[in-house]
Amino acid sequence: MKIPKKILIIQTAFLGDVILATSLVEKLKLTFPNSTIDFLLKKGYESIFESNPHVNEILTLDKSKKIKSLYKNILLIREKKYDLVINCQRFFTSGLLTVFSNANQTIGFDKNPLSIFYTLKIKHEFNKIHEIERNQKLISHVTDNESSKPCLFTNHINIDEFINSEYITISPASVWFTKQFPTSKWIELIKKIPLKYKIFLLGANSDIELCEEIKSKCGDHIIEIVAGKFLFLKSAALMKNAKMNFVNDSAPMHLASAVNAPVCAIYCSTLPSFGFGPLSDISYIIQVDEPLNCRPCGIHGLKKCPETHFDCANKLEIYKIIRTVKFI
Repeated sequence: MKIPKKILIIQTAFLGDVILATSLVEKLKLTFPNSTIDFLLKKGYESIFESNPHVNEILTLDKSKKIKSLYKNILLIREKKYDLVINCQRFFTSGLLTVFSNANQTIGFDKNPLSIFYTLKIKHEFNKIHEIERNQKLISHVTDNESSKPCLFTNHINIDEFINSEYITISPASVWFTKQFPTSKWIELIKKIPLKYKIFLLGANSDIELCEEIKSKCGDHIIEIVAGKFLFLKSAALMKNAKMNFVNDSAPMHLASAVNAPVCAIYCSTLPSFGFGPLSDISYIIQVDEPLNCRPCGIHGLKKCPETHFDCANKLEIYKIIRTVKFI
């Protein structure tokens, strides 16, 4: 294969998936420093690539106007005449974008229903390897088998006004109920954190009410709610300088990985072996010790516990979480 001069990466799934796909950007730029790399993602996540010197152009898929946006992107992609299109997803829409790209080479996973039309399809397996390693298989024939780590660029972001003392961040929310550590457990955890640490509660606008409930029940602790106030990269910059970052199995964990921030990831219904665990040099995984026949109850989490007891979260012991602060 000739050196691809123009490359497009497609990943229009959740924020965490996009963050992990930045490892492909890093690897491709390392291998082909003179090539241009574009990235297609879900509209609303564009700021992830702010100040990223390795990404030439961001394309967006507006899922609120899916058909119109899909058609527009197909025309735009064909116009750009890519040498290589890499599809990280297994779903029909991304398959359409790939197949109709008119690129010289198209690569994606075999589980995509349109993979039969790709130039090269790669077997997709949940076989206890990390997602960045799965994605690396898509480009191993043009690079090598060693994956790069995900990377976000935050040096341009000033957070000096927030870091006048040692602090910890907590990202208490998740899109999925069975991935989210219970509110009462977060409160129990905070009450055991030494008072010398300021605590920042991170999240989206939709998480503000949860953060306010947690703060109202945590007594003398200095807690600042920044949920809904920070864009993704500012949250990542704050996490980078924290003593510890407590997260669910959700996007904030991947933000931490992409800036090599210390992180303690709390797993409720899902498993680290799915391949989406933390990648930071300092990282801890907390999960229930007791074998549960119902765990995992799904790959991505569910809206409620199918067994109603939610033991995968309720039986997690706080001391195992709090001791991670003392290890630093």
